[in-house]
Amino acid sequence: MAQSGRSYLPAAGHDRWLPFYDPMVKLLGAGSARAALLEQAQLQAGYRVLDIGCGTGTFVSHIKESFPDVEVVGLDPDPKALARARRKSERGGLAIQLDQGFADQLPYPQHSFDRVFSCFMFHHLPAAEREASLREVRRVLKPTGRFHLLDFSTPEAHSSGRLSTWLHSGHRLKDNTDERILGMMRQAGLADPRRLQQRHLLVGHIAYYQALVPAS
Repeated sequence: MAQSGRSYLPAAGHDRWLPFYDPMVKLLGAGSARAALLEQAQLQAGYRVLDIGCGTGTFVSHIKESFPDVEVVGLDPDPKALARARRKSERGGLAIQLDQGFADQLPYPQHSFDRVFSCFMFHHLPAAEREASLREVRRVLKPTGRFHLLDFSTPEAHSSGRLSTWLHSGHRLKDNTDERILGMMRQAGLADPRRLQQRHLLVGHIAYYQALVPAS
């Protein structure tokens, strides 16, 4: 897909699958995986948080429902996914800022957020955009702010099957190794990058990563 002269991969792989995306990922266990990601972030009242690649808004809605006193912002390049995210937040009466844009060109000032999340999005990005996106995450995080990343991990990178291919953007998963992800975080200026946990879903292994911005 293209927007503003740039291409992107929709969350469901193609627009025609978008109506089925939320129920499918829920069936595959993404809800509990996202809940663990949110718990790791240790949010506090008054925090401002960003979810890059927010898609249809399930995770940003979950954040706002769980922490009403946190300011929540979601960003995604796909206008159709964002439309679903807006309807979802409106039905729940949730005040969430939803913006259209790309992770490697975040439309926010320096030191804008206490936490930045990336949830099942990073593997969609080409290598150059991954590195640029991490530099942007570093830029918009406040000192001592943290980045929390959840994504598919290498053990299932070569798995076959239509479902796996649909969800994984399989040819890009080969770069989802601990060494590669943690190395890119360090190069972007993020401190103390680490893998916190690894789990298994029906479609493969997932891993949780964390890094922070040094204090001043």
